[in-house]
Amino acid sequence: MAFLWIVSCFAFISAAYGCGTPAIAPQVSGYARIVNGEEAVPHSWPWQVSLQQSSGFHFCGGSLINENWVVTAAHCNVRTYHRVVAGEHNRGYGSNEDVQKLKPAQVFTHPRWNPQTINNDIALIKLSSPVTLSTNVSPVCLAGSADVFSPGMSCVTSGWGLTRYNAASTPNLLQQAALPLLSNDQCKNHWGSSISDVMICAGGAGATSCMGDSGGPLVCQKDNAWSLVGIVSWGSSRCSTSTPAVYARVTELRSWVDQILAAN
Repeated sequence: MAFLWIVSCFAFISAAYGCGTPAIAPQVSGYARIVNGEEAVPHSWPWQVSLQQSSGFHFCGGSLINENWVVTAAHCNVRTYHRVVAGEHNRGYGSNEDVQKLKPAQVFTHPRWNPQTINNDIALIKLSSPVTLSTNVSPVCLAGSADVFSPGMSCVTSGWGLTRYNAASTPNLLQQAALPLLSNDQCKNHWGSSISDVMICAGGAGATSCMGDSGGPLVCQKDNAWSLVGIVSWGSSRCSTSTPAVYARVTELRSWVDQILAAN
């Protein structure tokens, strides 16, 4: 097993940029690398953020859930000296995108995060200043505790992670891949007792997340909006496209998110 280094909407979010409804429509061809993925339509996943070191090195992804908060993986180990970059598609040198570079004010890691079992792999970043919502920057909806996302449903993950496990560098352009959800019983056929109730699996059908995608989104469409169902957590050390990747299960972690947001 290897780390992949890689609330409903809130009332105060302006109606123009409601959660889970990109101004620029995504286009997903299916199981078309991420590994074995495809370039995303620029800015069609407007909640996707890049977590970067001060040098600009991208080390993890994350998802904007409102103007002030980003959700990522606990194992990304985000610190307040890191930076959160929103509105980016092309991370290449000379790109003239109108990105927003923000500083974390506080980072909240789940109190039951366990690096040995990789349970509760979730962290919340409170931004030092709010993002400006725009065509290219808007929040994703959070899956509710009672929401059901059935095995076999096709969902999408995105990120700037490696396109093959031994690649020399991560891609400049944001990648996406459509992945089928698995039941946890199905996932245990691959990963055994490592799979717990706070995890959800997707993939094993020709595409996968890889190193550098960690902390980024697994989103599923529900009621014509995209909901954050999983957070890229761990998987095959060689980013095997025939092995499902494992994500933190947002429906099981939603109550903790609500508690942190309400208290801060």
